[in-house]
Amino acid sequence: MESRSNKKTSRLSWDLTPLFSSDNDPKIKENLAETKKQVMKFVNKWQKRQDFLSQSSILVTALTEYDNLLKYFGVTGNVRYYFHLRSTQDENDPEIKAHSNKVEEFSTKLLNQIQFFELRLGKIPIHTQKKFLVISKLQPFHHFLHKLFTRAKYLLSEQEEKIINLKDIPAHSSWTKMTSSFLAKETRRGKNLSQLLSDFRSDSRLIRDKAAADVSFILDKHKTVAENELNAILINKKIDDELRGITRPELPRHLADDIDSDVVDAMTEAVTKRFNISSRYYQFKAKVLGVSKLKYHERFITFGKVDRKYTYDQSVKLIKQVFTQLDPQFVEILTRFVKNGQIDVYPRAGKRGGAFCACDLMIHPTYILINHTNNLNDVLTLAHEMGHGINNELMKSQHQAVNFGSPLSIAEVASTFMEDFVLQQLLFQSTLKQRLMLYMQKLDDDIATIFRQVAAYNFEKELHLMCQKKGYLASNTIGELFVKHMASYMGPYVEQSGGSNNYWVYWSHFRTFFYVYSYASGLLVSKSLQARVRQDPAYIKVVKQILTAGSSDSPQNIFKKYAGLDIANPKFWTTGLKEVESLLVETERLYEEVRGK
Repeated sequence: MESRSNKKTSRLSWDLTPLFSSDNDPKIKENLAETKKQVMKFVNKWQKRQDFLSQSSILVTALTEYDNLLKYFGVTGNVRYYFHLRSTQDENDPEIKAHSNKVEEFSTKLLNQIQFFELRLGKIPIHTQKKFLVISKLQPFHHFLHKLFTRAKYLLSEQEEKIINLKDIPAHSSWTKMTSSFLAKETRRGKNLSQLLSDFRSDSRLIRDKAAADVSFILDKHKTVAENELNAILINKKIDDELRGITRPELPRHLADDIDSDVVDAMTEAVTKRFNISSRYYQFKAKVLGVSKLKYHERFITFGKVDRKYTYDQSVKLIKQVFTQLDPQFVEILTRFVKNGQIDVYPRAGKRGGAFCACDLMIHPTYILINHTNNLNDVLTLAHEMGHGINNELMKSQHQAVNFGSPLSIAEVASTFMEDFVLQQLLFQSTLKQRLMLYMQKLDDDIATIFRQVAAYNFEKELHLMCQKKGYLASNTIGELFVKHMASYMGPYVEQSGGSNNYWVYWSHFRTFFYVYSYASGLLVSKSLQARVRQDPAYIKVVKQILTAGSSDSPQNIFKKYAGLDIANPKFWTTGLKEVESLLVETERLYEEVRGK
């Protein structure tokens, strides 16, 4: 187990000493005190003033000071980020939970103190808004202001927004942390949930089936808790939406992602109409594996005997080789992350499952969490998260902190771009049979990233509407709805096996609401950029411009400006889907070639 002090820097677990030396570091209180001092300094200077709402020269000063506050302090300094990371290292440590709760309370109070600034900016009269948006001195903040003006009609009064903020912890995050922590405690046959899910890719049917039985046992055990949790946060969201006059549950996500709902609708509808592609793939995969139907947990097993294992060091070496071909800055970032202990590598009891990449303030180090078990998929997971990490590091060259942060539709371009180039390198090193295996691995990932995530998005939309209508949903009702949408993209050649109706219990993205569409849109955009880089390696400069842009403009404008991509055009999405279909056709052809030898 990792030492609580975090004093020992290891390239296999996080070195958090750039933030704090331990959970009880005296600098924690000092940092919170200084953060509060800086926030209140801004509040005391601007809260009683109105001149910045009408005079552009004064607004420039106010925005510059606000931006510096966000760059160096935010509303929690280094502390919330530190304890967020610590909580994912050990989800069941009560002391870490206590620290996290205190920090959340602290941040909520400061957020309520300072939120007047953005709320008042959003309520500036329309004629003044138009004037501000064409003033050159305000140019660095144009898009930040534009977003505030767009969202303003859904904002409540300052006092009401304070109440919304205060109830977020007990009405949402405490619920989700509870379910996550319960699942993190579970082990079966010495394996935690993350390791059991990884066993679904085993080439041994016995191991797969045992893992599926264990996962089903764990999820069934906690489905009642998850039922109450999910209903609580769905009803809480319904209340918030009604107060804000929002009639479409997914709209807040689109606003937060700075993307038009019409664009998301066009993408999800285009993918849903082509669920026949994913269904055809599973029919083909069942044929390849010699079964009439795949079991639910067998969708991601690899064709043929998987005799290629990748240690963490080998994964890093391969990814570094790919990054060397793309851009030297990518190699530098990867090397720094590995050397400086910015990647937490192996699964262990209490550690959060899955993978993520995190960075809070512009001045903070980026940290990546993975659960590496030496499988081929772990190489791709690390490449995926490194894509996010590179995106974060490139955005740090932005001068304005208000523009630091990548919309999901761009963030997922970064991750899938790097992941696919790593997979391409694996293909170059492969025999004919290995190439077939990797083509199927690629299709597994494309189907999961595009079709599965859109099915999940469709599930979420119906889930929220059903909860609004009925008031409460039993776990079996949620399970039936989940199975309906999973079956819609899988087709008749995948069994909706017993226990699979509870897989919503651990799917954390459903707790952040409508996040999942971005995986699909990100990969479809990424495919377009990948094709251009393969045609012309110098085009990587354009990709870097996109990943550096952050929130300085909307994703639609960024893609259009740098790459000439019109994501508002429905035809754009069908082009990417045809590429997936073409890969399926080529894989089917390759299978016949391999079988004939």
